[in-house]
Amino acid sequence: MSKFIRMLPVLPALLLAACAQETETAASPEAAGWRIAPEGDLNAFFDCLDEEGASLVAAHRGGPAKGYPENALETFKHTLSGGPALMEIDVATSSDGVLYLMHDDMLDRTTTGSGPANGLPWAEVEKLRLKDDDGRQTKFAPTRFDEALEWAKGRTILEVDFKRTTKFEAVIEEIRRQHAEDSVILIAYTLAQAEKLHRLMPEAMISLSLTSQSELNRAVAEGIPADRLLGFTGVEAPNPRLFGALAERDVEVVFGTLGGADSIDAEIARSGDEGAYADLSRDGVDIIATDRPIEAQKALEEAGRAAKSGACGVSGPSVD
Repeated sequence: MSKFIRMLPVLPALLLAACAQETETAASPEAAGWRIAPEGDLNAFFDCLDEEGASLVAAHRGGPAKGYPENALETFKHTLSGGPALMEIDVATSSDGVLYLMHDDMLDRTTTGSGPANGLPWAEVEKLRLKDDDGRQTKFAPTRFDEALEWAKGRTILEVDFKRTTKFEAVIEEIRRQHAEDSVILIAYTLAQAEKLHRLMPEAMISLSLTSQSELNRAVAEGIPADRLLGFTGVEAPNPRLFGALAERDVEVVFGTLGGADSIDAEIARSGDEGAYADLSRDGVDIIATDRPIEAQKALEEAGRAAKSGACGVSGPSVD
């Protein structure tokens, strides 16, 4: 009996194993995903999307889901498997000055550690494991800010929220070191914060809380160009009149559906009215900040309001 004939019974099993491995790889969030790689500066990118009639989702804390904890690189990859999305992240600082992703002032809720987020050196923080929103421990460790910046290049845009332990200057120094100016949006909650961020990094896009046109006028009067601003317009009730006023000044409109059990996200989930996300886009919202990025993206796609692959530097899904 030839060697080839003896191998015949084994071949089907080998082929099945290869197919299974190929399928697993193709389905892996780490292998496939959308990309946002703006050509030119961010303002031009958002202008392009506006011309296309498209809105983006911004994944709050990266879009945590079952088994995927907030502010984790692995979660970002999972979110991008469902569509192009901005990643809103929180930057904290370890006791020895390492910038890393963490929302809370304390480690207890989201990690296997305890105590203040700035109470441990990085060598101890990186040994911790992150928990998902249900409190289940995952195999994922906290992510350093420099690691997130490096990964985001050519993949997405990071919206950077500064925690109380973190200095604006330290974050901006790292952004400049990596030449990642067009991969980030800096978040400011007050005009004073926005002024400082603009002074430190004049070319940066800044997301500033704006609830009226007069607040925008004050920001511009203080020297922040309107085309460097995104207006975060709240999480309560959409205001199409304000959306229109901001758009006329070349200010991107951000509206939040996030916020826990009483949020618009939660109401949409309870009612099943997923089309509400597309309604926000039609009302003039450029960026929907959400705890449900994959569901919101699907609703935008079904309504023809999503960013399309091949337009404005958006592409996907792709294989790394």
